[in-house]
Amino acid sequence: MDAFLNDLKSAVRMLRKNPAFALVAVLTVGIGIGASTTVFSWIQAVLVNTLPGAGDPGRVVAIESLTPSGEWVPTSYLDFRDLRDHLKSFESMSVAVPMALAVGDERAVERKWGEAVSGNYFDLLRVKPLAGRFFSPEERGDELGAHPVVVISDSLWKNHYHSDPAAIGSTVRINRAEYQIIGIAPADFTGSMPGLSFDMWVPATMFGQLSSAGDWMLRDRKTRMFRILARLAPAISIEQARSEVHNLASYMGKVNADTSEGMSATVLPLWKSHYGISDSLIAPLSILIGACGVVLLIACANVANLLLVRAASRQKELGIRLALGARRSRLARQLLTESLLVAAIGAAAGLLMAAWLGDGLRFLVPSQSVPNLVRPPLSVGVLLFATALTLFVALIAGLAPAVQASWSDSNEMLKEAGRTVSASSRSQRLRGAFVMSEVALAVVALIGAGLFMRSFELARAIQPGFDPAHVAISETSMSAAGYDAPQADAFCRRLREALEKQPGVQAVSYGDYIPLSVGAGSWEDLDIKGYVPAPGENMKIYRNLIAPGYFDVMKIPILQGRDFTWQDGPSGTAKRHIGGAVGESGYVMIVSREFVRRFLPNRNPIGQQVQGWGRWFTVVGVVEDSKIYRLTENPAPYFYVPMQQIYRPEMGLKFFVRTQAPLEDAVTALRREAHNIDPAVPVFDAMPLNEYIAGSLFPQRIAASLLGALSSIALLLAAVGLYSVMAYSVARRTNEIGIRMALGAKRPDVLRLIVGESLRLAVPGLLIGAALALALARIVSGSLVQVSPSSPSIYLAAALFTIAITLLAAAAPAMRAAHVDPMAALRTE
Repeated sequence: MDAFLNDLKSAVRMLRKNPAFALVAVLTVGIGIGASTTVFSWIQAVLVNTLPGAGDPGRVVAIESLTPSGEWVPTSYLDFRDLRDHLKSFESMSVAVPMALAVGDERAVERKWGEAVSGNYFDLLRVKPLAGRFFSPEERGDELGAHPVVVISDSLWKNHYHSDPAAIGSTVRINRAEYQIIGIAPADFTGSMPGLSFDMWVPATMFGQLSSAGDWMLRDRKTRMFRILARLAPAISIEQARSEVHNLASYMGKVNADTSEGMSATVLPLWKSHYGISDSLIAPLSILIGACGVVLLIACANVANLLLVRAASRQKELGIRLALGARRSRLARQLLTESLLVAAIGAAAGLLMAAWLGDGLRFLVPSQSVPNLVRPPLSVGVLLFATALTLFVALIAGLAPAVQASWSDSNEMLKEAGRTVSASSRSQRLRGAFVMSEVALAVVALIGAGLFMRSFELARAIQPGFDPAHVAISETSMSAAGYDAPQADAFCRRLREALEKQPGVQAVSYGDYIPLSVGAGSWEDLDIKGYVPAPGENMKIYRNLIAPGYFDVMKIPILQGRDFTWQDGPSGTAKRHIGGAVGESGYVMIVSREFVRRFLPNRNPIGQQVQGWGRWFTVVGVVEDSKIYRLTENPAPYFYVPMQQIYRPEMGLKFFVRTQAPLEDAVTALRREAHNIDPAVPVFDAMPLNEYIAGSLFPQRIAASLLGALSSIALLLAAVGLYSVMAYSVARRTNEIGIRMALGAKRPDVLRLIVGESLRLAVPGLLIGAALALALARIVSGSLVQVSPSSPSIYLAAALFTIAITLLAAAAPAMRAAHVDPMAALRTE
């Protein structure tokens, strides 16, 4: 220990004597560790620590229903009960569904995100209350609408109730109904959706009251909206549980063929489940942690180069110590201690950087209706990760100078220390190898950033099939206001009329889905007269419920037939002549071009009959295809139904306003006019449609923006490394350069000499990096949109940019060399 303390004191003195070296080395390490730790904390919050505050979370899994085509869908409450009552592979099972809740009285409400959960939810997660209690045995049953109680989060308790113990037992108004607060969740518990944070938990059996729809949705096997959580029984593996779930769910699909034919289910670890944001973040965060690894390796090479330069300047000291009998292991240990000190100080700076950037992920997630993002804490896992990185940097960066010192001959070191013409060839080759590796890694990061930035730009340029410009949107919750369908219809018509009177407004409509939302929306099982589905074909088709004028607002062309009108009323009794034919029912729908191509080829689609919701609809129009879920998706069958014929308050509503006035005025008007009609109706996420739909590209945006930043850092570090090597080389070769100039070399000759050496270091690194980038790009090609992993323009741009940075880094040392005074250089010993 005494020897280590002595080495540490020596390392501190070394850093104090060389502040410029210390600053560059510490900042280099800090950037590398800070970037890696930040992304690691994001990964831990979203993909690793999926259930913060829960006990033994590794045994908790998700059960997801699958359509006949293999797509995941939520589960109905009845299916959950059947699975819960018959599966043997699980200790317990619970449901959870996220809900935007309106909390407050008739004068004002605010939105709080909560989960409707089974009574055994907290027991399954092994969470203990901070204060009060969780659901009692009576509140855990299946009796519907009997227990208006709520558990609130620690943050809500602190911020709204100021940690007052009297909050427990008090009532809070949720969706216009009184609920009793029975307990406070612990501070580290945020809910069961990875990466997201909730403030309230209510029994799922109260869903009918919360949604104002009644309890029928919990008794309808076709109403699929719940997520199932389950805790594996002891000694049961996830593969065993998956097999049992698949078999039972497939059997249920046959028994309940009228609602679930061809459906099955699977079991997934929570980080692979499709609820929350983890599903969208797996790919970009995986790419980012790889890019951070590249930056960290560059930082290691850079610090190693700096330490080699320092070791070279201390050759006389080290040689004397060896000559006086110092052991080589002693010198190596001292150099490694210096490296460890640099890495430790850099790690401290990196942790400060990670703490500052930890909340940055929320600026990259969609500006859509999703709960708050969990702020990644600097947890024990993050600190251990940073510690491991520190040791890694210290070992990698300090190994080269330590090995060189332990292998070098003391006589050679003393001779070398007296030379002023050239540096040790071994040391020079080692520093050159580090520079080449830095350039190679920087090129990998640069090409990766170029590919993803180009992919993002091309994805943004894809036409969505509608015109989002000059459109403002907002979301409202009719169920939160306690409205039934007629009341919701009256509110929407009044709000529409009020908005149409606003200056500059051209068109107003509403629906139950905003295109390119985080989720794909709702779907319905369809039976199309005259079309025979193939065995196992998925007839669950996505749809939108809309009011008249929607296609006008969105600028979606009507290709055949007509738009909906207010005469297509809720009774379904309106009969119209449609394209020469008389509709068989007052229920009508409009379908997309792809719907016609898929299901009604070689037929006039107008007047065709389609069954859904247990009734027959007549096709009255065909519209152009538009994007539903992602800009990058292929055309899919889609259909529209009049809002007033099918609408239920629990569906929620989205308003669309096309205006010539500034969009900020329309957004303000949406909030103001809704509040004037009924302050108890919550209006949220009022924003320009362009801003909203940008969320559909948030995985690409994360990859492009952060890879761009990381590649810039990587290239900067590589340039610093190249500069340091060339500057040191020029300083060591001053005498040689003076001799050259005395023998007739001109300044351009010296410039070419130094720049040529820089290019001889950079070009091999450039070629190696391009080859490595090509191999890695093929691995992530599935995340690229309309961009080839071998795109010549991106590789050429990266090469030219790297050469430009190389020339820039070499410029100052080259100019210094070109201005050497031959006489002064020759007098230098």
